[in-house]
Amino acid sequence: MQRRTTVLSIVLLLAFFAIGAGIVLRLMLGGQIPLVSADRVAILPVYGVIESDASFIQNLEKFREDKSVRGFVVEIRSPGGVAGTAQSMYSELASLRDEDDRPVVAWIGEIGASGAYLVALGADSILALPSSITGSIGVIMEFPNAEGLLRKVGVDLEVVKSGEMKDIGSPVRDLTDDERRVLQDLVDDVYEQFVDAVSANRGLDRDRVTALADGRVMSGARAAELGLVDRTATLGEALDLVGQMTGLGDNPRTVRPIERRLGFWDVLRGIEESRLHSLVRSVLDRALIGPRLRYQWP
Repeated sequence: MQRRTTVLSIVLLLAFFAIGAGIVLRLMLGGQIPLVSADRVAILPVYGVIESDASFIQNLEKFREDKSVRGFVVEIRSPGGVAGTAQSMYSELASLRDEDDRPVVAWIGEIGASGAYLVALGADSILALPSSITGSIGVIMEFPNAEGLLRKVGVDLEVVKSGEMKDIGSPVRDLTDDERRVLQDLVDDVYEQFVDAVSANRGLDRDRVTALADGRVMSGARAAELGLVDRTATLGEALDLVGQMTGLGDNPRTVRPIERRLGFWDVLRGIEESRLHSLVRSVLDRALIGPRLRYQWP
């Protein structure tokens, strides 16, 4: 009898352990626990310089398919970044807004400028702190010119190219006048796309937007006066707004993406080599940056 009790205890213990391990694994993979799941508001973070849209789009799609998510708040704390990446995030958010009946509110924290402001344009409403730094509607392209340094150390670079403009933006020589005109045309084209997005999404006359789109930054309070954001609010007030719009009330339950960081043991055990490769690639891209169009406040 005692032996049967001991065996039963061991079986129950193993069963509880297996259930607990399954729950932990599901949470680590960003899943839900049906028994504790409840209607909530999803918070989509946009933090730091915008370089990649992969994580944002993945999180957006996951929450979009989650039936317990009743609304979305995009929490922005970013100075902008790569133009194409910001456009991609804006387009995905606008698609959610236009194709889904759940409310989407963008909230700008301490900074939400240039490309980060473009992302916010994809939401139903834009809120900002009174002291937020926003605006900076414009495009910038920067790349180093190391020609003088290379000449000092006796380094020369031979180039064989298929066309006159193929090495435009090379860091080892000055731009020609023709090259500068080509790059200016490119910047102007992408700038006009930004202005069009502001005008269309904020319901503002294009000439009025153009007058503001000289790269200037402004406070959230000033942006509200000019119609670039709807009103000033804290993050809590933004969540309350979505809660009220969805029937969840003030201070609704929220859910954020589970961000798993690459740790020492991951590297030691060789887990997720692709993530390590991406991390190294990101560092190299920043160190050896070439000409890139950026919606970013420098």
